[in-house]
Amino acid sequence: MKAVLIISHGSRIVETKEEIRRLIVQLRHLTEIPLLEYAFLEIESPSIPEGIADCVRKGATEIILLLNFLNAGHHVDKDIPRIIAGSQILFPSVKIHITAPLGQHSAIPRLFAEILLPFTPAT
Repeated sequence: MKAVLIISHGSRIVETKEEIRRLIVQLRHLTEIPLLEYAFLEIESPSIPEGIADCVRKGATEIILLLNFLNAGHHVDKDIPRIIAGSQILFPSVKIHITAPLGQHSAIPRLFAEILLPFTPAT
């Protein structure tokens, strides 16, 4: 079974975790992904290894890690791959894929343009 684990940074601000929970609820309604969970790089729980282990316990044989990070950087390029390598050792039969950061998606310029539309002077 395929699972999607959305990875966010984590924050001490309680509302941040609630935003992620609401996102997961919305995605569960919009998609047919059988197992959709979330995890955090730091500060908040569940951690990435805990999220991966939870997906495996629930029957995942393939996990897509959707990076809820806007751009590449140390966390995306170094920290998360290192963490994933450790989980891959624990679960060698589980295929783990990591998406590119959100900012690299082709829809981002259109999304930003839509956000900026109310601030754009009429021509």
